[in-house]
Amino acid sequence: MSNRAPGATRVGWIGTGVMGSSMCGHLLARGYAVTLHTRTRARAEPLLGRGAAWADSPRAVAAASDVIFTMVGFPRDVRACVLGDDGALAGARPGAVLVDMSTSEPALAREIAEAAAKRDVHALDAPVSGGDVGAREARLSIMVGGDQATLEAVRPLLDVMGRTVVLQGGPGAGQHTKMVNQILIASGMIGVCEALLYGFRAGLDLPRILESVASGAAGSWSLSNYGPRIIAGNFDPGFFVEHFIKDMAIALDESRRMGLALPGLALAQQLYLSVQASGWGRNGTHALQLALAKLSGIDWTRRG
Repeated sequence: MSNRAPGATRVGWIGTGVMGSSMCGHLLARGYAVTLHTRTRARAEPLLGRGAAWADSPRAVAAASDVIFTMVGFPRDVRACVLGDDGALAGARPGAVLVDMSTSEPALAREIAEAAAKRDVHALDAPVSGGDVGAREARLSIMVGGDQATLEAVRPLLDVMGRTVVLQGGPGAGQHTKMVNQILIASGMIGVCEALLYGFRAGLDLPRILESVASGAAGSWSLSNYGPRIIAGNFDPGFFVEHFIKDMAIALDESRRMGLALPGLALAQQLYLSVQASGWGRNGTHALQLALAKLSGIDWTRRG
């Protein structure tokens, strides 16, 4: 495989959600010819208006592409749009590359790689971290599972979307690394939300708190990026609660398979299930603040 450059590489894109739209947009801006498909065509209209071509199915996307990216919500969506009868693998030509950037199951990533190899198609699992901000600003961290040669062939495209691109191992290793990422975030978000709740009840000025703690030992990406949104009462999704619950379920399933006890992750999942049960599943992960405030009798959106 040769390196992939604008003008010489046809790109396929499947999934234009909160992050996928920005990621695909960066490829368009760099001059790549893009054919795309997403479940609801209206969500793709901004990209179509910028020059992307529409395809009626993942299979049709793959038939028109050299490198096919998928960025969808759940493992069942990955399976359908890659391995289904009308999926990308059915339309991919020998030598094509499938890059799944969804957060999915390590076992499914291995299954895709094995099925692709039988058709002389290359596959990478390449989930990302950085949320909507990282996607918009092209500074995602991309965790890759697969082989080095395939990664190097598509690295120019990944570099358009991310700042850190690291091969973690063979098929499924990218997804395992994303689970490490999500375990770190899960407990960290509890700390961010509880700390701000404490500060509020103590009568402190919350933006001033961030000035002091965000740059110290307690600082984190979640505190710096979600803290201001929580304070402002803006719970629009950078990453959906329901998708985070899915990720934690994958991590817990994998931990049980490996004989690990992860009580912090289990607690975080239970708290996030309460967020979803309260009707905030389509809000951002920082909507945990709403559920924790509710436990203390505080309506966070009406505090004053």
